[in-house]
Amino acid sequence: MPTSIDTAALPPPSASKLFVCITCRLNGETTEDQQPRPGARLIGILSQLIEDGQQEIEIVPVECLSNCTRGCTVAVSGPGKWTYVLGALDPEQHADDIVRFARLHHAHAEGLPVWRERPVHIRKNTIARVPPLPV
Repeated sequence: MPTSIDTAALPPPSASKLFVCITCRLNGETTEDQQPRPGARLIGILSQLIEDGQQEIEIVPVECLSNCTRGCTVAVSGPGKWTYVLGALDPEQHADDIVRFARLHHAHAEGLPVWRERPVHIRKNTIARVPPLPV
């Protein structure tokens, strides 16, 4: 008998994805510093901030976003939308800003939140903005 999938529990295909690097350290940390790593702590905080049932944002842990000198790093993307790479994030200080930016990204049809509406730390620490792939 085929297994049924609870599609109500899955994020919609148009959900913005929030990729969180779980391997990077904060600038200046050494291998002996802070366990768990900042990205792992950030995922826990983000999961609490993005309540169940609010499926416009899907949190995805990734091994490396290659922004080691400006960690902790996340990327926000969505189908047909611009992708943003954000760095120099402190899990305890910037989680609210990340969620706010991800929601702005999701709400904009092209994933281009108005610059002045973005949290200040996000404005000053956007590493890259990548256009969507052509359909």
